[in-house]
Amino acid sequence: MQLQVMNSPFNQEQIELLNHLLPTLTEAQKIWLSGYLSAHMMGSLGTTVDGQVLSQGVAAVPRPARNNVVSEEVTVLFGSQSGNSQGLAKGFSRKLEERGFKVTLTSMSDFKPSNLKNIRNLLIVVSTHGEGDPPDNAQLFYEFLHGKRAPRLESLRYSVLALGDSSYEFFCKTGKDFDKRLEELGGVRQSPRVDCDLDFDEPAAAWFESVLTSLNGIQEVSAGVAEGSTATVVRNAPEAETVTYSRTNPFHAEVLENINLNGGGSNRETRHLEISLEGSGLQYEPGDCLGIYPQNHPELVDSLINAMGWDPDEIVVVNKKGDERKLREALRSDFEITVLTKPMLEQAAQLSSNDGLRELLASGHEQELKNYLKGRDLMDLVQDFSLRGVPAGEFVSILRKMPARLYSIASSSKAHPDEVHVTIRTVRYQANGRERYGVCSVFCAERLQPGDTLPVYIHHNPNFKLPADLDTPVIMIGPGTGVAPFRSFLAEREEIGAKGKTWLLYGDQHFRTDFLYQLDWQNWLKNGVLTKMDVAFSRDTAEKVYVQHRMLEKSKEFYRWLQEGAHVYVCGDEKNMAHDVHAALIAILEQEGGMSQEAAQAYLAEMQQQKRYQRDVY
Repeated sequence: MQLQVMNSPFNQEQIELLNHLLPTLTEAQKIWLSGYLSAHMMGSLGTTVDGQVLSQGVAAVPRPARNNVVSEEVTVLFGSQSGNSQGLAKGFSRKLEERGFKVTLTSMSDFKPSNLKNIRNLLIVVSTHGEGDPPDNAQLFYEFLHGKRAPRLESLRYSVLALGDSSYEFFCKTGKDFDKRLEELGGVRQSPRVDCDLDFDEPAAAWFESVLTSLNGIQEVSAGVAEGSTATVVRNAPEAETVTYSRTNPFHAEVLENINLNGGGSNRETRHLEISLEGSGLQYEPGDCLGIYPQNHPELVDSLINAMGWDPDEIVVVNKKGDERKLREALRSDFEITVLTKPMLEQAAQLSSNDGLRELLASGHEQELKNYLKGRDLMDLVQDFSLRGVPAGEFVSILRKMPARLYSIASSSKAHPDEVHVTIRTVRYQANGRERYGVCSVFCAERLQPGDTLPVYIHHNPNFKLPADLDTPVIMIGPGTGVAPFRSFLAEREEIGAKGKTWLLYGDQHFRTDFLYQLDWQNWLKNGVLTKMDVAFSRDTAEKVYVQHRMLEKSKEFYRWLQEGAHVYVCGDEKNMAHDVHAALIAILEQEGGMSQEAAQAYLAEMQQQKRYQRDVY
């Protein structure tokens, strides 16, 4: 609908602006704007509410008659593997409740799909796991929604916040799938989906503000905007905030110990770091992770600066707040330079005139692009496509922020107050004619000494937690550095006096050089904290033996533990080990429980639902 000059109180310029704006608004935005204008007009004129006169300029919002306040209901569902989506969902829910909404917050695994058709406002916060897969606790809901039993949802208003990593081919695929499927079922978006990369704080906050704007409009209409009754909004002055350390404000912690756990002659290097948390106020539980912000290798940084012909002391902007730093320091600490992503290459192509880069990104070259991105870094990009000459300030603006690396905590705060321990395997390899290395692992192995400080924070993982019942049997499967959280589990159980039996399955390459934390396991076996341990050292036998083989060898006992209610925990490599362990679990249920494959899969799904089968895989 277009406004006309002859029948409106607006001048020509105002009419043109309105005619440009109105067609772009959603219905929810129009509703919100209507309520806002009504409230603003009543407040500025001076309005009587319950016998009280509001002076000019007092912000007023509509409300229904006394004792008839309507609180709009919002359901927030999260699917989370490592805890990021769950943490965001909790924060959003708390903010919605503070604004008067009635909020139901739940994991997708705990949500009854049959209730979906009764929901009016739905917010989904979900990550993508592995190569485009839903998180474990989102799997069943994802399958229901994409199955034949999913209901029509014409009365549903929804919005999706998707978390992912743009270095993966199927970036934010789970969130995209949910968004598309809800629309196919008749749902209407309250606010457009937002896809977040590793640095998700700002886009997630922007998504929430967009959602809140839409919900505010809906709530005001539900509360009686059309009736025009008003109430004063009282906004209390914010309380003084105490300093809290987090992902966006890490604590600079002192390194107490940095020890190589592997013996002489091993082809592996695994660092055990002990870090002081004294004075930080940071708290953690077994199953949580430590986030570490590393630095890029100085040799790679200097090689990149030289290849591009940059001045290492040039001042560049490092974030959206406009903070500035010298180029060399920024490339060391602020930006990711060892991982290439398709979005970054697309932006690099706009900064250069290289036809080869444009061709690589063109339609029909998807497999070639995928192959190029794997194992290459920023140095490869600038050399392969002759990007020298692009100004440093422009180039760093397309780089991702340095992401923290998450490591399973290997200590109990009850056993080591004000300390946190982590286990880090050093990554070094050759690719495309150059030596490559893990940014954080080599930083910790080569350039981090006791007495140095390290930016850290606690990443809470509510999806990898010990059972509340201390008598519950626990089975822990963790080859290599995947054993780290189980050191935390057993240390905690020793401190709290847990009596339930425990079974650890651990594997690595060689018994003599690669048996991580061997003395700890032996001590816990002696004092009964650890009931049973099976090991698999794959390079000590003619035929490689892994933890899943030990599981199958002890299948009868393993099944008996499951029947006794044991909780099963798996930590480590997602691509190979976790899949093999899952297949072994299926085989044990088929063999010892007499189940069909479908029944075994359903049994494990039920265990996941009951939080008896938890995985921390990467």
